Amino acid sequence: MTRDELIIRTRQLIEEGERLLAEPSHGALNLWLQLSDDLLSTAWGSMDRYHLAWLLVGKPKGIVRGRPMTGDEEAAYVREVAEQKTAALRMSLDAVERQGMPFRGETGGVGRGDQPGSGQSPDGVPDRAPDRTGLPTDPTLADRLAEARRRSAEHRDHDAPRAPRPDRMQR
Repeated sequence: MTRDELIIRTRQLIEEGERLLAEPSHGALNLWLQLSDDLLSTAWGSMDRYHLAWLLVGKPKGIVRGRPMTGDEEAAYVREVAEQKTAALRMSLDAVERQGMPFRGETGGVGRGDQPGSGQSPDGVPDRAPDRTGLPTDPTLADRLAEARRRSAEHRDHDAPRAPRPDRMQR
């Protein structure tokens, strides 16, 4: 997927999310969630429950359990979930479009401010995913890392039991 394709598809999904806010439909929400999940998974990788909980996607505040939702409750549910997922899509769009972040499965395309065919951004930095070779050199880093490892080794016993446990508490 190119950067341009990701930007276009994300904008389309944001527009559809805004339509769901104006005209809530549970069936349309389910389809939209699947399409947006597929796009975000393709671009950034699958999200586990921790990430989804952090984004608050699909966790409405006033969820109804044990009975069918009324029309007003269903509309409120659709609006709340659509609002949350649209916010996640906006963050994704910002990361790709404004921040120029590399994404999973990127196959090319011209990002904002990039020069076609140059392989570099306007500031002269190579257009590639960040890695350790792009870190600034620090001559003291190896010494500081060795010191941190030495200090850490001094505390390896911190998870050991502090007091003997009575036999009846042993399992």
